[in-house]
Amino acid sequence: MKSPAFGSLFLRLQLALRAWPVMAVAGLLCVACAAALAWTVHATTQLEGERDALAAARAARQAALAAGAAAPARPLAPPALPAQAVDELDAFYAALGSRRYAEQQVRTLFALAAKNGLSLSQGEYKTGYDRNARVATYQVNLPVKGSYGAIWQFAMGALRAIPFASLDDIGFRRDTIGDPVVEARLRLTLYLKDVPGGER
Repeated sequence: MKSPAFGSLFLRLQLALRAWPVMAVAGLLCVACAAALAWTVHATTQLEGERDALAAARAARQAALAAGAAAPARPLAPPALPAQAVDELDAFYAALGSRRYAEQQVRTLFALAAKNGLSLSQGEYKTGYDRNARVATYQVNLPVKGSYGAIWQFAMGALRAIPFASLDDIGFRRDTIGDPVVEARLRLTLYLKDVPGGER
């Protein structure tokens, strides 16, 4: 059973809500606004404290850098490569073809095209050099005509015969749907060592 004081308070609250609902809602909104304002003030003071701590840390770091700049800097030696990395690098350069035999590799491509029954027009050739890798490149653009399967056999055979080559691009064109002859343009790059013996 409810106590008389609590019961009368409850009854008055119900009457107030029925009589003045707008005032009750306004009161609740005031309480919510006061709570939001209190939270905002607390968050702002906390943020200012963190900002001050960050500024102090930056000042300390700048002071440390200034003190370090005054001291003579030691030159850093480049890190030594692990033995496995040196072996892998040597194996990479050993797998490259020789630049002086690039024309012989082009003859190999023409022989493979003839073996696969392809008609091979005159190709376009372009040399290059990558200073960072210290590798010479010989780019070969070959227009060929033949069956689709023969062109793919030629491309795969070229990669098997010349292991230091990459097939960079291949494009196909057919005049009509039923035409068994396909025109293709292959772009291969031969990666070559510039110095005999693979010295770097």
